Amino acid sequence: MYQRLLEHLTTAVMTLDGALQVGWMNPAAEALLEVSLGRVRGTRLESLEGENGEVAEVLAKALGTFHPFTQREAKLPLAHGEAITVDFTATPLSDDELLLEIEPRDRLLRISREESLIARQKTIKVLSRGLAHEIKNPLGGIRGAAQLLERDLPDPALAEYTRVIVEEVDRLCDLVDRMLGPNQPCRHEPLNIHKVLERVRTLLLAEHPRIDYVRDYDPSLPELVGDEPQLIQAVLNVARNAVQAMEGSDTPSPRLVLRTRARRQFTLGSERHRLVCEIIVADNGPGIPERLRETLFYPMVSGRAEGSGLGLAIAQSILQQHQGLIESESEPGHTEFRLLIPLESCSPPSSEATALPPSEAS
Repeated sequence: MYQRLLEHLTTAVMTLDGALQVGWMNPAAEALLEVSLGRVRGTRLESLEGENGEVAEVLAKALGTFHPFTQREAKLPLAHGEAITVDFTATPLSDDELLLEIEPRDRLLRISREESLIARQKTIKVLSRGLAHEIKNPLGGIRGAAQLLERDLPDPALAEYTRVIVEEVDRLCDLVDRMLGPNQPCRHEPLNIHKVLERVRTLLLAEHPRIDYVRDYDPSLPELVGDEPQLIQAVLNVARNAVQAMEGSDTPSPRLVLRTRARRQFTLGSERHRLVCEIIVADNGPGIPERLRETLFYPMVSGRAEGSGLGLAIAQSILQQHQGLIESESEPGHTEFRLLIPLESCSPPSSEATALPPSEAS
């Protein structure tokens, strides 16, 4: 009866012997560690070493002291190369048997991070709209006054100065409008996301031909419902930032990867979606400076002296109009942006999607 109870728990439970070899695990542990009991019974799982052996050290300590230990947010590397974040408790049952309970934390951490990001973006949007209103009102007055002044100037040559005032006011108004993001409502039409990525790749190839552009597409992705021009703009803003960072740092063998994947039963913020389209834009450039990572999607924040700091803010605003968001991870030599969009329409992939190669470098 007790084994049946353990087998139906959603918490991953397993037993290890004195050499930390697997004795038994329930189906939840098999699913979490992506292994089967029949295959690993009597062996020592590499994933239970943890990063730098920290997990194995805790397990050995629990056995050695005959005292339970709990470790928070430990990293377990899986066989396919990815790592999961878990909380685990190791409880000695005897001198040579250990009970291990593992609770995955990735989903909860991601939900917390995404909710914080969404809340921050909403606050930025409200502040930006209020600031835009306060800026554009006096700018309109300045522009009107300059035009009236131009009519009454005694010397026509002085009109050059009033035209400078009008042009600079118009430039500031345009900057404020861009800071607010797209002002057109999002169109909801079926579209092929690979067509969007091919358009972005073509534009970048014309601007930066020395970059190695790698396509890694999932041809099984269904069409999604969204605004094609806006999504082109969002992906282009992210990809162009990556290309400019590589060229600005003289990255040897610069490479940009455009990848698509389907994520099933995926949580965005606090909402769980049956199917999500994941667009990955990855580069091998210098990485995002540590000082910019927390404010990366804020308007007017840029790592380049000549940058406006609006590209990523606009991209995030477009993704939010599609009920999605953008995440990023960066370290020297590898920066990755993930654009996540719910697939509301799960129709079969169009001929355009299947015609594109699943993986090709050009």
